[in-house]
Amino acid sequence: MPEEFMQNDVSTRCGFVALIGAPNVGKSTLVNALVGSKVTIVSRKVQTTRALIRGIVIEDNAQIILVDTPGIFQPKRRLDRAMVSTAWSGAHDADHVCVLLDAREGLDEEADAIFSKLENVKHPKFLVINKVDLVPREKLLALAQKANERIKFEQTFMVAAISGDGVDDLRRALAQAVPPGPYHYPEDQMSDAPLRHLAAEITREKIYQKLHQELPYQSTVETDSWTEQKNNSVRIEQTIFVERDSQRKIVLGKGGATIKSIGADARKEIAEIVGVPVHLFLFVKVRDNWSDDPARYREMGLEFPKE
Repeated sequence: MPEEFMQNDVSTRCGFVALIGAPNVGKSTLVNALVGSKVTIVSRKVQTTRALIRGIVIEDNAQIILVDTPGIFQPKRRLDRAMVSTAWSGAHDADHVCVLLDAREGLDEEADAIFSKLENVKHPKFLVINKVDLVPREKLLALAQKANERIKFEQTFMVAAISGDGVDDLRRALAQAVPPGPYHYPEDQMSDAPLRHLAAEITREKIYQKLHQELPYQSTVETDSWTEQKNNSVRIEQTIFVERDSQRKIVLGKGGATIKSIGADARKEIAEIVGVPVHLFLFVKVRDNWSDDPARYREMGLEFPKE
């Protein structure tokens, strides 16, 4: 019988669950659905999650710490290699792994490569087939069978993360799976990402939404200052870093219209999360080859690859 841990006279469970999958399979959307609040950015651009953003869920006296890893893909640049390395370290360090498949794509080349490497991950694994509302049931059952023939999964879940279908069943199963133990975080905390970091990620998401075809995903945002004002509002200053002056002009837009629109959308969402009025000031700077700068990787919570 495993040792029981008591918190407020109740036995508790706690553990880390890593979400692994190809880019755009819906990991960030699923994390937000499981948490019930926005803790990680969602974008049509692939590879938007860079560091291991942890969403924190309380379910039936269990604390589930969700590790939303970057999408796993074939890395070409240094930033790509850092993100892929981070994703696999998240899988190896967790108590359990949720492997996400896009129901439409099935076991395509990207998923097949991930499945091959998952054989080296010893933790219990759950299969989560996402976007099931877009695929006929027969195709789903065939995909689930094929995936389970490749890897031994504890359970298989069919979900539609955007609508929330199937998410409650997955949350309950993860609560039962995590090991007995004390909570690692306060009960009202939904992420271990500091608000400064989350605010920067929200602004980065708004940039992608406005400029998804025009701006490379290497652009980054840093929160320079976060000042709580006497009138119970927050003043935030952020810098958007791009690699070329032509990109800076794209972000600013004609007469500053684009950055004004990005700032308005980001300010509204940050204010909803922090629960007080927000004054957001955005600046755009060119930093040549920032993606080769170790300090920028530390800022994003990534290890700087030597090669």
